[in-house]
Amino acid sequence: MSDTLPALWVIMAFAAAGFQTVRFMLQKLLAGQTLSPTGATFARFFYSAPLIVVLLAGFLVHLDAPFPTVSHAFWAQALTGAVAQVVATVCVVTVFTLRNFVVGVALMKTEVVLSVVVGLILLGEGVSWPAFGAIGLGVLGVQLLSVPPGVVGWHLPWNRATGLGLASGVLFAVSAVCYRGASLQIGSDDPVLRAGVTLAVVTSAQMTGMALWLWRRDPGQIAAVWRARRVAFWLGLLSMAGSFSWFLAFTLQTAAYVKAVGQVELVMGLMASVLFFRERPDAREIGGMAVLCLSIVLLLLLI
Repeated sequence: MSDTLPALWVIMAFAAAGFQTVRFMLQKLLAGQTLSPTGATFARFFYSAPLIVVLLAGFLVHLDAPFPTVSHAFWAQALTGAVAQVVATVCVVTVFTLRNFVVGVALMKTEVVLSVVVGLILLGEGVSWPAFGAIGLGVLGVQLLSVPPGVVGWHLPWNRATGLGLASGVLFAVSAVCYRGASLQIGSDDPVLRAGVTLAVVTSAQMTGMALWLWRRDPGQIAAVWRARRVAFWLGLLSMAGSFSWFLAFTLQTAAYVKAVGQVELVMGLMASVLFFRERPDAREIGGMAVLCLSIVLLLLLI
């Protein structure tokens, strides 16, 4: 963690969770009405990448600084993370079109524990045993929150949604660790600049790669993304804000810790369902929210 900015990564993780909650709602809407899962994923990058590049250019002009030097390892890690995130996002949006939504989301959140393993393998960054215990407690809270109302016990149904949810968890863990690794390869001490450069490169590669894929495989989705611009544009803005928050947090702290705090998005989602949709949570959901909040507080005290 940065010695000068000890709490910024926490603020960014909370901000990213908030932006991501709303973004996934919009992606679910687009995937269910106008776009395929791949098209809804492309919309995210199509409407965010140009904005990110323009803002980065403006930031460099403001600093009167050139584009920072990057190593070959930067490109390898950034592009690996970009591919992993695209595939993971397609998996998640596909889960959103299936009935087993809550199970898929719960398995997607295995990314938190998996980030510990991936971070140790790729970057040699581990976590303390007490912190790992707090992370595990958070995973338990996620599972409690993800059990459908009225279900007694929880027997995991091994079906398509389950497989896609678990795959997304693995791939999101890989992307998070790779993004942190890439940001550490940039020749600058400014965390904002490192996050901005990594994000601009990643989203530009994702937009270009997905555009070529859709042009060859499903060209109608490119036109559909443009027709859906009134909603998809806001999806791009939310994606940009959320992604920058994640990337800035990754430059300051280990990916596993950032993702563990980011689980607060599930609490945000439950609160939104209560406040905006007037849905009443059951005892298990309240218990899961309490366990998840406790794990986040313990983790912050232990770091």
